[in-house]
Amino acid sequence: MAFVSFLIPCLMVSTDTAFSCQNPADFVGASSPGDIIIGGLFAVHSKMLRPEEYPIKPIIQNCAGFEIQIFLQTLAMIHAIETINNSTLLPQVTLGYEIYDTCADVTKAMASALRFLAKANSSEDVVEFRCNYSDYVPRIKAVTGASYSEVSMAVSRLLALQLIPQVSPASSAEILSDKIRFPSFFRTIPSDFHQTRAMAHLICESGWNWIGVIATDDDNGRFALESFGVQAMANNVCIAFKELLPAYLSDNTFQSKVDHAIEKIVKETEVNVIVVFMRQIHVLKLFKKAIERNVNKIWIASDNWSAAVKISSIPNIKQLGTIVGFGFKSGDISAFQDFLRNLHEKSTENNKFLHEYMMLLSLCAHMDYHDFQMCISNQSQDDLLQNVEDKYQIWGDDFLKAHIEPGFIHSTELAVYAIAHAIKAQCQDRDCKDPSAVAPWQLLEELKNVTIINDDKEIKFDSNGDISTRYSVLLWKEIDGRMEITTMAEYDPEKGGFIFEDEEKKKEFLDLKKVQSTCSQHCRPGQMKKVTESPHTCCYECVYCPENHYSNQTDMDYCYRCSNKSYWAPINSTTCYRKTIHFLTWTNWFAVFLLLLSAFGVVLVLSVSVIFTKNVHTPVVKASGGLTVCYIILFSHFLIFLSTVFFIDEPTELKCKTRQALFGISFALCVSCILIKSLKILLAFSFDPKLQNFLKCLYKPVPTVVTCTGIQVIICTFWLIFRAPFVEQNFSMPRAIILQCNEGSIVAFGIMLSYIAALAFICFIFAFKGRKLPENYNEAKFITFGMLIYFIAWIVFIPVYATTFGKYLPAVEIIVVLISNYGILCCTFLPKCYIIIYKQETNTKSAFLKMIYTYSTKSASSVAVSQISLDSKPSSSQATVPDLCKSENSVHGNGHCQLPGQKLIKGKVFPKTTPRTVGRKRLSSI
Repeated sequence: MAFVSFLIPCLMVSTDTAFSCQNPADFVGASSPGDIIIGGLFAVHSKMLRPEEYPIKPIIQNCAGFEIQIFLQTLAMIHAIETINNSTLLPQVTLGYEIYDTCADVTKAMASALRFLAKANSSEDVVEFRCNYSDYVPRIKAVTGASYSEVSMAVSRLLALQLIPQVSPASSAEILSDKIRFPSFFRTIPSDFHQTRAMAHLICESGWNWIGVIATDDDNGRFALESFGVQAMANNVCIAFKELLPAYLSDNTFQSKVDHAIEKIVKETEVNVIVVFMRQIHVLKLFKKAIERNVNKIWIASDNWSAAVKISSIPNIKQLGTIVGFGFKSGDISAFQDFLRNLHEKSTENNKFLHEYMMLLSLCAHMDYHDFQMCISNQSQDDLLQNVEDKYQIWGDDFLKAHIEPGFIHSTELAVYAIAHAIKAQCQDRDCKDPSAVAPWQLLEELKNVTIINDDKEIKFDSNGDISTRYSVLLWKEIDGRMEITTMAEYDPEKGGFIFEDEEKKKEFLDLKKVQSTCSQHCRPGQMKKVTESPHTCCYECVYCPENHYSNQTDMDYCYRCSNKSYWAPINSTTCYRKTIHFLTWTNWFAVFLLLLSAFGVVLVLSVSVIFTKNVHTPVVKASGGLTVCYIILFSHFLIFLSTVFFIDEPTELKCKTRQALFGISFALCVSCILIKSLKILLAFSFDPKLQNFLKCLYKPVPTVVTCTGIQVIICTFWLIFRAPFVEQNFSMPRAIILQCNEGSIVAFGIMLSYIAALAFICFIFAFKGRKLPENYNEAKFITFGMLIYFIAWIVFIPVYATTFGKYLPAVEIIVVLISNYGILCCTFLPKCYIIIYKQETNTKSAFLKMIYTYSTKSASSVAVSQISLDSKPSSSQATVPDLCKSENSVHGNGHCQLPGQKLIKGKVFPKTTPRTVGRKRLSSI
């Protein structure tokens, strides 16, 4: 098989120091032989030393900025491997390691990764190019690292060529969960997705929604910023500003951008919460500048620096305000602490990191705690060689313990143990002392199914190669004059909530809410947000909820509408209230008044009935049509008064159907009887033969009353069958429900009223014809007045009914019913009752005969004159009465003129019919 060989060059600065790279072995930071080699990538130094702004030659420079925390991670890896070798986990296999320093630089990390890909047992570190690497045996079987996500992304793409498993204890970028782009990447920490969601939850639950974010301008910072932006939006948190600082401290613009970021923080006075996604060295630079400017905020720390002792020990760090961070949950690291206590016994021959640390201790031992840290961090590798020769070396295990970040130590050990368990699964049925016995891609498949028991809990990689563990919510507190990093709570990514050990911890969490960081004031319950011209949704005005709307939480985007029409809400309401149901109750003063009027009407009807019953044989009662007709009319009046009862109190289906039908039929019966009386009166006193013949044909009392009333019964029956009235709730009033009767069909209601009006109009016409009857017996005149009252009442009723609204609408109907009923009742019966009680002398037969005689005499004379006038032939001049007498030869000796149809009695002219005869006839007719 054809292949191309690549040699890994040793490219270092050409110096005479011991750190110059003479061969590829010098590139290794720490190593130990073994049957199976595990590679390690850690950013033990924070930066590369670059003589020029941009590289001119392809030379890998020396590094500076010794990172104690990451140095401790290399020790954790070594400790884990040594522990495994001394245990029964891999009894037949010894693990070795090669740990490289990436210097937080992708280029340097790629150089280390190239050496991982080199062929095993090759003296020239050759990397072969093949189409199929299934049987290829590289120097290492798996890799632990790298420290930063940006480095892990680059290295993982290279290792994926041979599917060498990479297990990172610190790279948390969400994109690394993508198994298509990073098929061989695993990690023993949660994804940034969970961290950013936890941050957003913390910010949201603390009542903050106006924050700033500062991140490094690299892949890790940008991905974290993007992920946090999505989570913040989902939790209604707005980002007031975003600042990106250069990823490399050697960047000439780094300090100016730090200054600009601090200016932005100072300028945005409403922003009191700052989220920081940066490496420790960047945070150190930022905080020093912030302390100079007296910035006091709440700082939300990412896992990179949330437990960084070198930051918490900055002088005057407490002036910055409150620092809350998220760190990886730790396990038991007591064994590692014991390992540190015995670290001074370890040989530094194959561990350049340990050797460098010992030199740093010697160089910086005379300084105080903070200066000691700064001394260690700022020394370059070349400076160390010039300053520590022949100096007394001291050991600082206490210093190392103080800088332990338990989460990273625990995750590093988990990474090693995960690889060891995968090796164990592969080596059960083969001799793994042979480097070719197990291939990296085979370990990759085993890693997907590895289960680790840690603190009596099973830990497994999910389908994305991540381990879902809880976060520790860390709070920086000043204790005894020193800033201590304490655990305030835990965050469960699966449940998405915070877990507190005790009430004191919960109180610390609640105290954070005292700080305000909002663009606008919180909208209270009863208010809602009104978006302003600002592009941020967190900047708004608070306006009251309108009527029939409510809000029961703070900062609601909109008010809820009362879901049911039976509820209402005033302006600025926090809840909906049940509407009160209104109807005309029995206890309403106006209803009581109307009921008293109805009751009085009933009493009046009964009184008239008693009076007429006691005077049944008198001419007035007989002239009223007799007791039977009066009883029918009075009974209909009684039913009309009774119908008003159905308009009061809570409407029911029975009441709605009964009240209109009862009123309509009763009124039709009443008017029908009065119509018959009008016909009878007109017939009795009419002297026109033609009119009398017409009235005699029309006058059929029983059939007429039955027919007129029956038509109304039919109308009401059809109404009740097809479109019956029903109870409805009227929601037009904002705070009340009007319980009312819906007539079902306005057309049917109108037909019923129109029919009564038609009967009343006919009755009015007939009564009007007989308005000039005898004065003491002028019932037609009173019937006319009664019908006029009826018409006026109902004409006024129509516009009033159409414009009246509310519970008093039935009262309008009651009023018009009472007015029309009282009008007809009083006009029909009260004049007769008055004659019966107070004019008894006129309520006799003789008085009636005399009255009728007088009226008949006048009527007969008028008719006779009219007949003569009509029968006379027209002449050139109008004839006088004497002329008529002469022409008829009717002048008597006494000078009186007697016309046809008259006779002369004692010198006076009278009709041939005697008054007594006429009186009897009229009286009998009535």
